[in-house]
Amino acid sequence: MSRLTWYRSLYWRIAFGFIALLAVLLLVQAALFLVLTGRVLRSARSAVELANEVADAVSFELVRNPGLELEPWLRERFSGEFQPFLVMLNDGRAGSNRPNALPPNFARAARQRGRGRGDFPPGGTGPGRGSGRPSDRDDFGRSGSLRGDRLAVLAPIVVEGRQVGVAAVPANPPPFTVALREVGPLLAWIAVGLLTVGAAVMALVIFRPARQRLHALEEAAAALGAGRTDVRAVETGGDEVSSLARTFNRMADDLGARALALAASDQARRQLLADVSHELMTPLAAIRGYTETLAMPELTLDDETRLRYLAIVGEETQKLETLIGDLLDLARVEGGGGAWAVEVVRLEDLFGRVRDRHGPTLRERRIEMTAAVEPPDLTVRGDSHRLEQALQNLAANALRHTPDGGRVELRAVRDGGWTAITVRDTGPGIPPEHLSRVFDRFYKVDASRAATETPSGSGLGLSIVRAIIERHGGVIAATNAPDRGALFEIRLPVSA
Repeated sequence: MSRLTWYRSLYWRIAFGFIALLAVLLLVQAALFLVLTGRVLRSARSAVELANEVADAVSFELVRNPGLELEPWLRERFSGEFQPFLVMLNDGRAGSNRPNALPPNFARAARQRGRGRGDFPPGGTGPGRGSGRPSDRDDFGRSGSLRGDRLAVLAPIVVEGRQVGVAAVPANPPPFTVALREVGPLLAWIAVGLLTVGAAVMALVIFRPARQRLHALEEAAAALGAGRTDVRAVETGGDEVSSLARTFNRMADDLGARALALAASDQARRQLLADVSHELMTPLAAIRGYTETLAMPELTLDDETRLRYLAIVGEETQKLETLIGDLLDLARVEGGGGAWAVEVVRLEDLFGRVRDRHGPTLRERRIEMTAAVEPPDLTVRGDSHRLEQALQNLAANALRHTPDGGRVELRAVRDGGWTAITVRDTGPGIPPEHLSRVFDRFYKVDASRAATETPSGSGLGLSIVRAIIERHGGVIAATNAPDRGALFEIRLPVSA
């Protein structure tokens, strides 16, 4: 599983995206504010130039339209001019391009100054004589009015040689609040636009891929809930959604493996029931047949025949008892039932008990059983009774498939961290196609090992051996010896 990369985390991507969006917004807003306020606070033209331009424009328009509505016309004509100005006519009309941007009391002071100066007669000696242009003496404050400093520049408005009014322009830039009031709405709309664009970009770049992957994960979860264990979520990316998808896929793998295990277990259960039924039916059918024969009143049997039938019934009953005992024993071992006493077991003593148990068969069939333990004091840890049961089953299986006069070898050696125990016979061996199934329940290869003379067992002995060894933490394998015969090897861990 790949670890979550922090810089690919959805949480950090959202955080970094928000910070980047905020930084871009602030930078753009600051740049626009500087540009716009610069245009408001620092006009490209001087106050004198602006006053002259406004006076000329108003004079020309009054010639064309004596009844001019001054305020609307000024706002339309000078809408792009950020520097505020005031136009006052002698007939009482007044107007400004930006009334709210004028300094406080600017209009009243301009009216008082205009009444104090009087009209500019044509050819007079006042400022702007002849050309109608302001001079330095036209500035507010030069004659001592309005706090003694220059506040505005005046330009006369002349129509047909007669001054009909003045255009007053503040000499100083407007205050910062005026600039903020002028550019504030524009900056607000720009901010809204930037936020909208940034939110759209974040939604497309960050949230849309995550939403698509979450939707795909939702569909995969729904399919898994419907029973499809083959669905998997997309694991691309390194964020939390990818981590969730990897966790989901691991869960789906586990569920798939459990489903396969359950299916295999169910199949094994069905097969076991069929095998058990078959194995039980064989002796039961024989017992029933012979008992029904013995119970027939019309059938006269001599004593020898009756005894032979009764012996067969006894043998089949013994087989049935052995089979049921082996089934119960296998169930206890595989199910982990029962308490096992873990102790130190000397393998030399264990081999001795195995030879003693099969002594009559060895003498009767002239089979030699050898035992070798290296070193002689070699021991293993485990349940002595169960380990002896496993070796007794292997030895009985070896004797069953060893011809008269053959040999069975028991050997134990230390192999690193393992103790290797082998049981080898000199029989015909196990056909290669049967090696992988010799530990299956009820699986028999007696038909292939034709040299055997002893009838086969229940078919559960090797299954019991494997269950015992695996419960001890070991493994068992079946092979064929190079020079003929079957070879079973048990490997038990030294630290078991």
